[in-house]
Amino acid sequence: MAENKNLALYPGSFDPFTYGHLDILTRASRLFDEVEVTVAVNTSKKHLLSVEERCDLIRECVTHLPNVSVASFEGLLVDHARDRGALALVRGLRQVSDFDFEFRMAFANRRLAEGLETVFLMTSEKHALIAASIVREIHHWGGDISSFVPEPVLRALSKTSQADSQP
Repeated sequence: MAENKNLALYPGSFDPFTYGHLDILTRASRLFDEVEVTVAVNTSKKHLLSVEERCDLIRECVTHLPNVSVASFEGLLVDHARDRGALALVRGLRQVSDFDFEFRMAFANRRLAEGLETVFLMTSEKHALIAASIVREIHHWGGDISSFVPEPVLRALSKTSQADSQP
């Protein structure tokens, strides 16, 4: 990382990466010199897509954002942020209920890594109701998720639907 660069991490599981995520990421890319989408490895959760697939899909979705990179991590986010020299964590807020959880996480992260700031961005109104968990549920039941996820993600999830329906 070059000196004097303001690096922010945008952490999450991104399972799947949605238009809401892309909205927050696009806006964060205008605020920071560099933004790393930091995809969490959580072996205790069952995911639609592997961490490698999620990283590859996000890279495909952000080719128009030259200051955005994608990496996976396992462990404490603050350790990864410290290793990367990040100044801030970017978190998206859709509704008031998100704030309660994010507020507590921001304080915990600050206690673990003094000087690491958390920047909250409210999602655009048109994406306020998009949640990856809702997209997973709609996808599970064969519903149309095209208005919730970028084209590369839609293609990848269409392949998983076809594979799941094979005898």
